[in-house]
Amino acid sequence: MDLPMIPAAKPIIGSEEREAVDAVLASGMLAQGAEVASFEEEFSALAPGTEAIAVNSGTSALHLGLLASGIGPGDEVIVPSFTFAATGNSVALTGATPVFADIALDDYSLDPDSVAASITENTKGIMPVHLYGHPAKMAELRKIADSRGLMIFEDAAQAHAAALGGEKVGTFGTFAAFSLYPTKNMTSGEGGMVTTSDPEVARKIRLLRNQGMEKQYENELVGLNNRMTNIHAAIGRVQLRHLPEWTAKRQENAAFLSENLEGVIVPHVADEAEHVYHQYTIRVENDRDGFANALREEYKVGCGVYYPIPNHRLPSLAHFAPNLELPNTELAAAQVISLPVHPSLSQGDLDRIVEAVNAVAKAGA
Repeated sequence: MDLPMIPAAKPIIGSEEREAVDAVLASGMLAQGAEVASFEEEFSALAPGTEAIAVNSGTSALHLGLLASGIGPGDEVIVPSFTFAATGNSVALTGATPVFADIALDDYSLDPDSVAASITENTKGIMPVHLYGHPAKMAELRKIADSRGLMIFEDAAQAHAAALGGEKVGTFGTFAAFSLYPTKNMTSGEGGMVTTSDPEVARKIRLLRNQGMEKQYENELVGLNNRMTNIHAAIGRVQLRHLPEWTAKRQENAAFLSENLEGVIVPHVADEAEHVYHQYTIRVENDRDGFANALREEYKVGCGVYYPIPNHRLPSLAHFAPNLELPNTELAAAQVISLPVHPSLSQGDLDRIVEAVNAVAKAGA
């Protein structure tokens, strides 16, 4: 019997989202407006003490946050290479230089020692990525930043509602950027959100997303059109209400996988960390690509590799890092596989994933 493919990710869009969009369409107020403002106010609860500013993508959130923080030509921002290209791209788009540091293999986040070794007189900030939904090593990174007078910018694209030591992701730095892409833990269809506790940074982001103007036709600075629409915000508001239950389900699914998988390295969760499992990422020490192909083709278990090419080796970014060697980054890029962990998985799906991974691991042992 042919088994149906278990998808690696599955956005959850239901009648509530459709009704919310219909209400916006019926109102005739489609562009940025009251829905966006309400979404911003509600989203800020994920990062207590901050205000949230909605934009049209997670990349825009990073880009505008950096611009509003004063990052520009001649500056350097330390970033991981083991991440989606938007992290490095956002720095490069300001005219600044992304400086790639290595990661720690336990949680795939910036290695503080590598960060410290990468600081120069031009360094203005550190941009940790809370990769896969696990918080980065914020205590160590804040200590480095404070001692050297550097800013911290959080790439929280994958980490909605994650926390470390009781502090929510999105509250650690000058700003944090969240993505609301369809495969994230919650979506607005397409969009992003910036959180910040700095009123001046918040004001500059609001200007930058709207052609540099607060009042119509009174442009204060050169800006962009990075606004979110009321349509997208309406979807996001519904999704935000469901985020706690979806997060709990992801964590429950991850716990089952970690308890039952054999022959692979399962995700590490640091002390006092709340991992929200945007991805459930294992490491396979031998023939990762063959392992992933077997899962997909023989067992119909969808999976992904995030990320197979480190940023410092991408044609678009490699010129920032000539001859750079990042051994942990290279090892992770060669070994990681992300398994399905999304809230739509049934117990039967979870059992199939365990059976498939254990069988492929045993066959390759």
